[in-house]
Amino acid sequence: MSGALTGVTVLDFTQLAQGPYATQILGDMGAEIIKIEPLNGDWMRNFAYVNLYPAGESVSFLAFNRNKRSVAVNLKTPEGQEIVRRIAARADVAVENFRPGVMERLGIGYSTLAQINPRLIFCSSSGFGATGPYVNRPGQDLLIQSMAGGMVLNGKRGDFPMATAVGLADLVTGLHIAYSISAALFNRERTGQGQAIECNLYSSLLHLHQQELTAYLNGGGIPERSETNMPNPYLGAPYGLFETADHYIAIAMNPVNKLARLVGVPGFETMDGNNVMEDRDDIRRAFMPAFRTRTTAEWLNILLAEDIWCSPVYSFAEVETDPQVLHNGMITSYEHPTVGTVRAVGFPVNFLGTPAEIRRPAPLLGQHTAEVLGEFGYSPGEIRDLAQRRIVTAAEVSHA
Repeated sequence: MSGALTGVTVLDFTQLAQGPYATQILGDMGAEIIKIEPLNGDWMRNFAYVNLYPAGESVSFLAFNRNKRSVAVNLKTPEGQEIVRRIAARADVAVENFRPGVMERLGIGYSTLAQINPRLIFCSSSGFGATGPYVNRPGQDLLIQSMAGGMVLNGKRGDFPMATAVGLADLVTGLHIAYSISAALFNRERTGQGQAIECNLYSSLLHLHQQELTAYLNGGGIPERSETNMPNPYLGAPYGLFETADHYIAIAMNPVNKLARLVGVPGFETMDGNNVMEDRDDIRRAFMPAFRTRTTAEWLNILLAEDIWCSPVYSFAEVETDPQVLHNGMITSYEHPTVGTVRAVGFPVNFLGTPAEIRRPAPLLGQHTAEVLGEFGYSPGEIRDLAQRRIVTAAEVSHA
């Protein structure tokens, strides 16, 4: 069976995280991703979490670039721009996350490519938007988290603002890019017309704060963070993490009196609310010693049997072996030409008729330049000439 987007060709100019994450999603669903890289490669090839470079390959690049072919092109040259235009004439989608105006200055912006291919869907992503007072500001995940308001919701009273370790702005924007392109492809099937799409990190992260911003905008204000490190200042007791005899347990929204009875905390027999804001820190303090009397596993056995909303608190080591994670296929692997076996995160959606799959490893720089250019009409001699003049990097002919 083929993926849901089999037959869709995506011209991918994106670097770092949000764009590559989006195009990887499209690739996992079957789209053909032609990754256009500068001659020295995607920025992420030279940056890696914990400086981890198995066999010289950035683990961060591996995380976001499977199911793609790499074509290394110097876009500042007329010949490089002509390569893009030739591919765009037959592509379905183009995606870029340069700063606003860069593609236009290179002569390969939407207005130019749409004249060549009116059916083209052209998605741009930036830090703050294509226009506006912040158009020239750098857009990076930490900077966006800092401005979107969520940092002052995390942690406890008196703490520094707290960012999430996961790149929320990047990844949420990647999801917006992927579903917007899918929607535009569906619209094109009905109308025959392509279109331009604009996404940005700032708006995407604000959109994630639906509940919090709606509460604020409608009179909820900004509740002060709790003294006892409750995960959300808009929620009351008994919500939060509790230390057990051997680790931690997460407790969600539950009737206080029911939880108190099961845990053995007196004095809450008439408190049936599941989101008690008044004296919430005192309520949490009353529960803390009780949870320390048993292990996490013991509490889970007791509380889950009574339909209490609770869970263990995992590190990645526990995630890796969790039976539901394994059942859902969310830890997978693929073979890479230099790294060998790369263990990876699986695809989160189960298409029963058109399953997603890993068809290609993350590419080496310029690995597919000759292959792709040959498909778009360049002869072997032309490709060798372009490589010799440093218009492209073509791994297949670099030693010819």
